[in-house]
Amino acid sequence: MGMRWVILAIWASALAGCDVVLPGTFGTGSQPVSDETSIETPVAPGGQDSVEDASDADGEFAPLAPDPEVSTGTLGRTVASLGNAAEPGLWLKTPLVSVEQPGRVYFPDTNTTVDVTLIPIDGPETAGSRLSLAAMQALGAPLTGLPEVDVFAG
Repeated sequence: MGMRWVILAIWASALAGCDVVLPGTFGTGSQPVSDETSIETPVAPGGQDSVEDASDADGEFAPLAPDPEVSTGTLGRTVASLGNAAEPGLWLKTPLVSVEQPGRVYFPDTNTTVDVTLIPIDGPETAGSRLSLAAMQALGAPLTGLPEVDVFAG
């Protein structure tokens, strides 16, 4: 009986944020939601306050300028040691990037690639990197070794 209350509480909390009026019910909306209802909200690119601010004179969206700090493509090969095992997630702390960004790590010994978050650390690009426990395990890399991995941005 206790599990039923837990499931009911989860279900009720999931519906608490909904503002959908089902046909044949009373609710806060003025009309029931139908299959034909479609709402599109334009999103302003680049952090502008409104869509109008992001468009040019012809009403077309202005292209976003690339972030000069974000790296792309192959970043290089690095020696990876095990990072803080208590820090969760798939990440690589490396001097190969200057800003945090998504990336991939390839371990040639197991022919395995893992998507990670690349996190910048101070040091020359030739310095080693620190790889999360979860990433090491996903790559099949030895936890006590110093595997060489290829690093890719994007």
